[in-house]
Amino acid sequence: MLSDQAFLRYNRQIMLPEIGEQGQQLLVEAQVLLVGAGGLGSAAALYLAGAGVGNIIIADDDEVDSSNLQRQVIYRDSHQGQSKVQAAAEQLKALNPHIRVRPVQARLADQRLAMEVALADVVLDCSDNLETRHAVNRACFRANKALISGAAIRWQGQLMAFDFRQGLGPCYHCLFPWQPDAPQEPQNCSNSGIAGPVVGMMGTMQALEAIKLITGAGEVAFGALQQFDGLTMAWQRFNLAQDKRCPVCGTGE
Repeated sequence: MLSDQAFLRYNRQIMLPEIGEQGQQLLVEAQVLLVGAGGLGSAAALYLAGAGVGNIIIADDDEVDSSNLQRQVIYRDSHQGQSKVQAAAEQLKALNPHIRVRPVQARLADQRLAMEVALADVVLDCSDNLETRHAVNRACFRANKALISGAAIRWQGQLMAFDFRQGLGPCYHCLFPWQPDAPQEPQNCSNSGIAGPVVGMMGTMQALEAIKLITGAGEVAFGALQQFDGLTMAWQRFNLAQDKRCPVCGTGE
């Protein structure tokens, strides 16, 4: 049962008929893994903490520098040189002291990634490189976990959600096939630029989809690619088809 203190704190959210007290209790009991503590992860983490998600694990191996502060809104100027996850955990606990936050100062991969994914109820991919994105996709599929992935570059944002709870695709690899040995020109904020509010919007949308998934409020846009253009404010949605030959989720038919 929710305490009187929790009921008062989350009152505006509990008033939503799609959430109510039962949904709020589900949030309190939930565990969410955020892979990446940059622009996506900082926005998503703040809203998950504010909503009362009881257990937040945030993983990143980077430190805060001045170029992050334009868009990674969880950090303050005084955090420069500090571990991102340690600084983020401090900020999340300051926002909501009633939740548990576990910082993981590492770039998740292999067994550590598999373990963290297995412990989570839902995984948010907030990373900024293809190798990690594909590793998270594989780990979530193998563990039958729901994955909510965000991305942003320049003025464009992308939001994707994959439901692996029944062991079915499509998956991230179906949309963006991964060839690790092929030469690839990385595109990221460092070499292409980013409008801060665009990445913030995508992180916020990831948090919204996670809250809906945990509480059962509304429909999560599983199996769809949603694209946002910050210059025109236009959204586009494309339904994704499973690649039967996908090495991650394909059936081989």
